[in-house]
Amino acid sequence: MKFVAFERTLQGTGASRRLRIAGKVPGIVFGAGEPAMIELDHNALFHAMKKEAFHSTILEMELNGAVSQVLLRDYQMHPYKPQVLHADFQRVDGSTKITKKIPLHFIGEETSVAVKTDKCTVNHVITELAITCLAQQLPEFIEVDLSGLTLGHSLHVNDLKLPAGVKVVTHGKPNPAVATAVAPVAEEVIVAAAAPADDGKGKKKGKK
Repeated sequence: MKFVAFERTLQGTGASRRLRIAGKVPGIVFGAGEPAMIELDHNALFHAMKKEAFHSTILEMELNGAVSQVLLRDYQMHPYKPQVLHADFQRVDGSTKITKKIPLHFIGEETSVAVKTDKCTVNHVITELAITCLAQQLPEFIEVDLSGLTLGHSLHVNDLKLPAGVKVVTHGKPNPAVATAVAPVAEEVIVAAAAPADDGKGKKKGKK
């Protein structure tokens, strides 16, 4: 994906506020040289950020006529408005080693024995995974095949087929679960006690 950035000369809280009022987003590009202060068109950035690939793939940034490869590293949103307040990008090249969270795409759930035969619910324990690799090897997502999942079993990180050069960062957990099959909960049927039938012989109390 490609986007256009512009050099930002003014800095500070006041300058950033004026940029946002004018429909711009202040940002910074760091890594592989001197940091560069940039500004971006808000609407273009806002719509680009709705795409998953903008968060998890190498982007082409055009700045002052030159194109460089960058990764979106961080961004800030307004607490309640649909407004991007700031964006941070990192320059990368073929030798840059990165650690980044990548989304998981689950497939084959509906054809698994756990769902098709045993009527289980599949719980996606995690929906993204931290990986480390060279920037050029960064995958857009990692596919998780659930077609072999059965009742009482889970799919773990070690079961995933990772692209070449990609390693998972588990933060001390050796083999965390990715998805698990949860057995259906049996519904308890409660039968209400039937009310006694009125045989019409009940005595009515009247005034004497």
